[in-house]
Amino acid sequence: MRCVAFMRNVNQGQRGHPSTADIVAGFADAGCPDVQPFQSNGTIVFDSDEAAEAVASAAEAIAVRSGHGRDILWIPLAELVAIVDRHAALDPHGHEFTLHRGGTVDAQAPDALALTTRARCEIVDAGPGWALVRNDVDGQGNATPVLERLTGDRATSRGLPTLIRLVSRFGPQPG
Repeated sequence: MRCVAFMRNVNQGQRGHPSTADIVAGFADAGCPDVQPFQSNGTIVFDSDEAAEAVASAAEAIAVRSGHGRDILWIPLAELVAIVDRHAALDPHGHEFTLHRGGTVDAQAPDALALTTRARCEIVDAGPGWALVRNDVDGQGNATPVLERLTGDRATSRGLPTLIRLVSRFGPQPG
């Protein structure tokens, strides 16, 4: 199965962050030799029949290789493609896609509404382990802290324009 992993708080090439070589080698150590890094933010496309186990092993291997541990969350590429396709009509700017470990967030729950109102954002869609958030001000990054507070666990986000490019490159090709 083809999957997409989001490493949390990664800026490849910067001091104190895992290098691209460490990330690629860590996934190879985890049994995923044909990984494809996408951009320099720790977004990785990989193939695995046991994605959860591969990601856990890759996280350990990357920490050992680089000395920099990071959380890694993942989603099947087919699911990401479906989400991006479902929201293709949106203006992608100001939208963030967030992976988290907290089940499905109820965007209409009082605590979610109160938090998103304070953070000046809105959860426009959500599913198991993910949410799509629209920020009131373009360039703001409210999705990760909002989802972390709602779920009580770590989260990591990518802008919707980034995911549109990723799906265009790695998703099913027309024709």
